[in-house]
Amino acid sequence: MRIEINQRDLSSQINIVQKGISNRSTMQILSGVLLEAFDGKLKLTATDLEIGIETYVECNILEEGSIVIDSKVFGDIIKKLPNSPIYISVEDNKMNIKCENSEFNLLGNNPLEYPELPTIINQTSFSMPKDLLKSAIRHTVFATTEDETRPILTGVLLETYKGIASFVALDGYRLALRNIPVDIEEDIKIVIPNRALTELNKILEDNDEDLNIAIAPGHVIFNIGETLLFSRLLEGQFLNYKEIIRKDHKTTVLVNKEEFQNSLERASLLASEAKANLIKLNIREDKIIIKSNSEIGDVYEEVYSKQSGDELNIAFNSRYILDGIRIMETDEIELSFMGSLNPCIIKPVGDENYTYLALPVRLAQEDY
Repeated sequence: MRIEINQRDLSSQINIVQKGISNRSTMQILSGVLLEAFDGKLKLTATDLEIGIETYVECNILEEGSIVIDSKVFGDIIKKLPNSPIYISVEDNKMNIKCENSEFNLLGNNPLEYPELPTIINQTSFSMPKDLLKSAIRHTVFATTEDETRPILTGVLLETYKGIASFVALDGYRLALRNIPVDIEEDIKIVIPNRALTELNKILEDNDEDLNIAIAPGHVIFNIGETLLFSRLLEGQFLNYKEIIRKDHKTTVLVNKEEFQNSLERASLLASEAKANLIKLNIREDKIIIKSNSEIGDVYEEVYSKQSGDELNIAFNSRYILDGIRIMETDEIELSFMGSLNPCIIKPVGDENYTYLALPVRLAQEDY
């Protein structure tokens, strides 16, 4: 292989493809990136067998060929080179890199030993604007669990029904739901690993251009022009989230999002991790009283609100309620309650496409 390639272009695509490499891989070859030069482009591929990324960059090919090269070493070298043409040549799995006054020689691996990414057949596909997908990921992926004993909850459910794509994440303590209109007639239901969506979110540009999502048995592929991200799907039965989101409520509260968030964050400063980061809310006619205490002190906050229905005392892990509120982008939010033992449903006022649910902590009434 012999190619001439622009330093900035190559560095950019290396940064993308490296997101497909896991530090936990036990196969040495998977710490490398597969380089293949053909048809006027350099193809870069990386995989950890769970997710895979392939991307292309234009180059001047003097001789076609391929090699697997250590991703970190190769990437660090390319990033440190000046923004000038780079000349790469490969012979007998040995790579030579020249750029201006710099020259490197690296040992690589046989490209025939690198695992192939899956060939997808019998696929279902639909399109979605990149910025809406980024929003859906940002609003849900944080609510997945890292607990490997519940693998299905380490992913985000993507479900389409009657032209609506629902992204759902839950970990047993909170639930996040984001709906997006899509043009697809088929009903699908898949669970995508949180890592795949986290890495995809880093790659996606924040614009309204469409990307294509293709689904096949066991896999999903996100097509972003010159880049493809492959991911295995999680197997198992996802919880019936629709049963958890109640429609009837005894108490509804409207509150300024920023004021409520700031008060919660201040109260959480004295919430003890040993006591589940506990904060207590007293819902009254025109205000929410927020209290927290630990062995070093206590805090009392008041936030003005508009309440309808019953007064209420309820407690939460501050982290679980704050995570959902922070992600909301409206001036006001609505909190709906069905007693002190049932989940609180939080929605941004004016945005019907996002729902967040937080489970309360059970306390005796005298503890409020």
